[in-house]
Amino acid sequence: MGAERGVRSATRLAADIRAGRVSPTEAVETCLDRIERLDGELNAFITVTAERARKAARRAERELADGEPRGPLHGVPVAIKDSRPVAGVRYTMGSKLLADEVADEDDEVVGRLRDAGAIVVGKTNLPAFALTGVTDNRLVGPTANPFDHEKVVGGSSGGSAAAVAAGLVPVAQGEDGGGSLRIPASTCGVYTMKPTFGRIGEMAPNRPDAFGHTPMQCAGPLTRTVDDAALLLDVLAGPHPGDPFSLPAAEGSLREATDDSIAGLDVAVSPNLGLYPIDERVRETVLDAVTAFEEAGASVREVTPDFDHSRTAITNAFMLQSSVLTARFGELLEANHGVDVTGADREDLLPYVADQFEAGHEPSAMEYKAADVVRTAVLDTVRSVFEEFDLLVSATLMVPPFEKSRTREHPGPLEVDGTRLDDSRWGTLIDWRATQIYNMTGHPAASIPAGFVDGLPVGMQVAAPRFEDATLIAASAAFERERPWHDAYEDRQ
Repeated sequence: MGAERGVRSATRLAADIRAGRVSPTEAVETCLDRIERLDGELNAFITVTAERARKAARRAERELADGEPRGPLHGVPVAIKDSRPVAGVRYTMGSKLLADEVADEDDEVVGRLRDAGAIVVGKTNLPAFALTGVTDNRLVGPTANPFDHEKVVGGSSGGSAAAVAAGLVPVAQGEDGGGSLRIPASTCGVYTMKPTFGRIGEMAPNRPDAFGHTPMQCAGPLTRTVDDAALLLDVLAGPHPGDPFSLPAAEGSLREATDDSIAGLDVAVSPNLGLYPIDERVRETVLDAVTAFEEAGASVREVTPDFDHSRTAITNAFMLQSSVLTARFGELLEANHGVDVTGADREDLLPYVADQFEAGHEPSAMEYKAADVVRTAVLDTVRSVFEEFDLLVSATLMVPPFEKSRTREHPGPLEVDGTRLDDSRWGTLIDWRATQIYNMTGHPAASIPAGFVDGLPVGMQVAAPRFEDATLIAASAAFERERPWHDAYEDRQ
């Protein structure tokens, strides 16, 4: 595969390290060299931790020599999104306002990766405070798409997705509260899976609110292969006693599921979920890609989910709850860091980021709960599809990657396939993507590289019933066998 000719997959690299064919130092130096050569144009990293990574690699070599490898990622370089603290490393959250902050301790997710033997080589770029679907900020600027440097990478885990697509690292971490894994996976032609809500139990250092889970947010991987994603999810998954929503440990591993057959599965496909305007080229790409499931033995039927509320009502409900969480986070920023995101420091944020902090102060408690009524109806609609089908397929994004020069004014396109999006508040923020639906419901959802429009990647979103993470991994792996996408990375090696 392309990944083997150039940048090794994480699973291949881990095996080579265990067998002595590659040393952890060689693996780290390969990544650091590629970052030095390529990231000047990509801008995927905010901070590169070269000396720390080299020190960790030397320690990993001693552990191997002593016959004490840490775990399945021993010696494998990884990148961490700069929304997660790494002890002793700059922790900016993509904002000028925190440019000089340094984390005191590791995030739970970072700790699990380290415990498995992974070596952190740096922190990746994101929109300020991970609040939009495009990666641009006033700290270091936008990340460029590896397939076309003038196009967006999506967000908020855009730096991580670009770093993986360009081969700067074999795998990277991100998280997803409205599509922040799946959006950049789609634009960069990489794979990701947001697991069932609660599958990755965690507790952030100094967390103020154990119940601040709405919309449903979680960590996850950005990878070139499904096997790599399953490996990382196996490492990250598990309960945490400080997380009241974490699930019991699942039986078996997701890596085992990559070999499962999907013969006999029933697959529903709805390119725009019956809600969103969609570029006709994206629609055609998804409808062509979904036939790979038929080639793997599943049946496919096109459907239109019967949502009880309009796109505008669903968008407003999602953004009302998301903005309330954002406003609360703004208060914590002021209390803990002396930052006033709606006052004196507003100009250090892009306008549509600052707007979300302000909007969260507007709803009443009754309005907040009314949004839960809409959200419940969305859950019931998705659940009704899964009463008949095993998977629900759509486009991840309704448009191909667009010009990154637009992102200073609008966090998305102004129109899709001739339909003007509402730019008065939230339309250009989220109505060009279908990802937030599954943050409202908690279902597992992946973005699979489905093809290209004018040389730019298009992602296919695949969702499964809650707790059916293994089914989603099996379907993703079956698709990968039928329609391998690895050669698309060759000119980025």
